Amino acid sequence: MTLNRRSFLFRSGLNAFGLAAAMQLIKPAKAEAAFLAPKESARSCRPDDSLTALIEGNARFAAAWQAKNKATSLNDRAQVMSNLWLDNCFLPASVLEESQSPWASILSCADSRVAPEWIFDAAAGDLFVVRSAGNTPFNEGIASLEFGVAVLKTPLILVLGHSNCGAVKAARSSHSLTPLFDQLIMPIRANLVPGNNLENAVKNNASATAQQLSTRSDVLANAVQMGNLQIVAGYFDIASGKVSII
Repeated sequence: MTLNRRSFLFRSGLNAFGLAAAMQLIKPAKAEAAFLAPKESARSCRPDDSLTALIEGNARFAAAWQAKNKATSLNDRAQVMSNLWLDNCFLPASVLEESQSPWASILSCADSRVAPEWIFDAAAGDLFVVRSAGNTPFNEGIASLEFGVAVLKTPLILVLGHSNCGAVKAARSSHSLTPLFDQLIMPIRANLVPGNNLENAVKNNASATAQQLSTRSDVLANAVQMGNLQIVAGYFDIASGKVSII
């Protein structure tokens, strides 16, 4: 199913206009009427291509994220951001209460600036999210991703690192925070490459984690081998709001 998205509004360059023009473009009005399916299910909102849906959702978010920087008041800034989610596929609570069918799993950092549902312009029921500082591949997190693939049939796992990651910074430092935190960042330290700057260290950590998922889980490895699962790594730049696939 191809979702009706606001690609034109957000892709055609909000930055090319002043804030007033940008807000005019993204007023909450729909060009096309969308009709409810006769019988909706948890799978009603699944896109044809999960990775494309993530990329397109992030493009909408990034456009709004950058446009808000031109605001001259808190209300104007909020108005720009509030116009996200206008044309998403929102399922009724009665459907979501019965089941879920997320179309992508995300292993992301616990950082407060990195909320996957927000930066991918996704609705409730779209994403199956596992979070830990530094998007580390901890056992319980991998088990959760196994559940997402084996039971919920998510066809995509994205390991998402981000700019200025505090956990990766800590891994690059010799300072000890707590014994448990030191244990958490051990996998990050194992992925460090001498001479790498912070951005490259974050990207390398995300890529290494993505590769480790299938080596540490037979469930994920078998799903990849059968062609039922794709595992990729990405990098979220907080300044621009953009996610790049590594």
